[in-house]
Amino acid sequence: MTKQSKEKILEKAFELGQKFEKKNTGCAQTSIAAIFQALGIWNDDVFKAGSGLADGLGLTGDGSCGALVGASMVISYLFGREYKDFGDMYKSMESYRLVKKLHDIYVEKYGSCRCFDVQESLVGRTYDLWDPDDLKAAFESDMMEHCSKLVGTIAKLATEIILDAGFTPE
Repeated sequence: MTKQSKEKILEKAFELGQKFEKKNTGCAQTSIAAIFQALGIWNDDVFKAGSGLADGLGLTGDGSCGALVGASMVISYLFGREYKDFGDMYKSMESYRLVKKLHDIYVEKYGSCRCFDVQESLVGRTYDLWDPDDLKAAFESDMMEHCSKLVGTIAKLATEIILDAGFTPE
């Protein structure tokens, strides 16, 4: 893979992540879709499994950022332990290493991986997306702009980690 083709894939991951989050929301699924499409692959089971993970798990804000979790799911899908190796605890080490790398970059950039903490640092407050007034306020604020840029950034970072770990797009 040439440096130009890698940069093109990384830029595509960023652009798709940002676009999907603005249009569709659901940061876990939007990061999964962006990475998959940038790499030219797809798995609907992984995509579907990300559907409940937005806004810190189930729109609670109290868990890890959905974009980070979704990107970690793709890394694990590509480099993780298979069921046939379930009894071998060392077969997961590569996915652990790659996900830790993404996590560490994320925390360095955003200060925390907890959704509410990231919201606070990006937009100055948190939103309870189960509260209709807060949901409306979130959509009227800059939250969507910040979250879409975050999704694009994380999709790009995860895609770079995946490519650097040896995945070759078709």
